[in-house]
Amino acid sequence: MDRRTWLSLTAASLAAAAPSLKAFAKDFPGGLAPRGTFGKLERLPFRDLESNEDFLTTYRTWVQAEIWRAADRRAVALLKEHGIDPQAEMPMADALKLLEPDPIIALSAQTWLRGQELMWANMVREFHGNADKYVAEMEAADKAGPGTLELKPQMFIPDYAKHEIHMQPGGYVGNEFAGHIYYYGTHNFYSGANYQDETHAQYASKVATPADGQVKRVLELGCGTGQMAIALKERFPEAEIWAVDVGGPMVRFAHMHAVDCGANVNFMQALAEETPFPDGHFDVVTSYILHHEIPAEISKKVFKEAHRLVRPGGIYFPMDTYARRPIGRRTARGMFSLWWIHRWNQEVWTIEYSELDSAAAMRDAGFSVNEQGPGAWPGYKYNLLGTKA
Repeated sequence: MDRRTWLSLTAASLAAAAPSLKAFAKDFPGGLAPRGTFGKLERLPFRDLESNEDFLTTYRTWVQAEIWRAADRRAVALLKEHGIDPQAEMPMADALKLLEPDPIIALSAQTWLRGQELMWANMVREFHGNADKYVAEMEAADKAGPGTLELKPQMFIPDYAKHEIHMQPGGYVGNEFAGHIYYYGTHNFYSGANYQDETHAQYASKVATPADGQVKRVLELGCGTGQMAIALKERFPEAEIWAVDVGGPMVRFAHMHAVDCGANVNFMQALAEETPFPDGHFDVVTSYILHHEIPAEISKKVFKEAHRLVRPGGIYFPMDTYARRPIGRRTARGMFSLWWIHRWNQEVWTIEYSELDSAAAMRDAGFSVNEQGPGAWPGYKYNLLGTKA
């Protein structure tokens, strides 16, 4: 039995066994919120579910600190035992041969992955187990404002977009509740520091603007659950904000979240490399953690599409890991980490992206590229900034 079939059967069995919301659910003006909201966060409907997620978030944070540090120390010791400088570059195959068999290093990957799988299982159980309620909530929000939503149920979905990135069941396009699952699941990713979309607000504050200061229209490519697009509206309140994503369930949730927040943002299901907007329509085009989740060749197409979409003097500001240049120093530990994230966390395209010279690709697309644009990604002093002549 393949994994997708197993997940479908599991979701069906959980749906039959899940407790009903009917005993206590109440329809609020902003949608289904039986336990209310804290600012932008609509609380999960069950206290035990919320506490379970809090535990898994704390567990993940601990693993990424204590267990990963122990693995780093073990990697250094192993390298020194073999007479290798821990800071020296090493081919991925050699790094795997040396580090993968070690139990401490393997533990660092296994504990992280298993915690993430438990988190996803909680989300699948909740949203599939109470599907009727959540579908009704989305249907009620679809036509609501202040922003708009455009879904394209018959749109062609390329194979590259069908992977279960981050091991998310069904990925971004194959699960009706992909937006719900991603939104609540990534609270775990952000170690509990993004319940009010504050991380997205921080990134939005870093987005560069054209030299002439004119920002009338802004587009986010690969918008996911819409938190960045909402933050961009808060950053540029007078601007018309658009956001697109290949995942219909993602933009559907994004629109609902924007409605709940009272944010006038327009969401559309569309490919980042092929949007329906006219040439030169936007002052600013940006993206957040898009490029490492698409093939390198598609990234190049996205750069070309961004160049088509911005007006003369307009800018493209891509925020992502390795966004300034390809990885420089490929240490053994770094190569092992890159591999297991690619292989086990289903970051299918991250190795391709790590090898892509994004600055050169943006220049090939027609941009004048400043490799020392305002820093956005943590740990990076600069961010790529493309300007259209």
